[in-house]
Amino acid sequence: MLQTFHDRLDVSETQLEHWLTLSLDEFLALPESQTLLSSLDVELLKETLPTAGQTLAKQLPPFYAWLKNELKLKRVPDSPDHTIKWTIGFLNNQESLQRLVELHRPVPLPALEASIPRLVGTFDAVEEDRVRQEWQKAISALCLVLAIAARSENREAS
Repeated sequence: MLQTFHDRLDVSETQLEHWLTLSLDEFLALPESQTLLSSLDVELLKETLPTAGQTLAKQLPPFYAWLKNELKLKRVPDSPDHTIKWTIGFLNNQESLQRLVELHRPVPLPALEASIPRLVGTFDAVEEDRVRQEWQKAISALCLVLAIAARSENREAS
């Protein structure tokens, strides 16, 4: 997971490890987090939503099967439709990071962290480098938010 974040977000592992010790509110209050999130090329992501939708429609069903069969998760979506719809909503400022965290709260921390590299890898087949890299960066940034929130909640529950 750290390597995925390091590779896709161009953040040092030391910085990532520090961020993973913070609460989500603490992380989001950091200027570095705002810089990271604002560095996403939202216009390119919006322009390439059809490519992302096709990629997710093709790649998410095997990913969901892996979540069920390998990670033994019980609550796994039946189709990629909700993910595609949420992504479109997020890029159009109709969904929030808090909502993303709420939707993933039931996922156990080990499963969440194990799934991140594979989820980011769903875009490996996108041929155009710039599009692939931007979508992998965006998914990585969203997953980083999920990992920070999950670790924080896990610490609070201990």
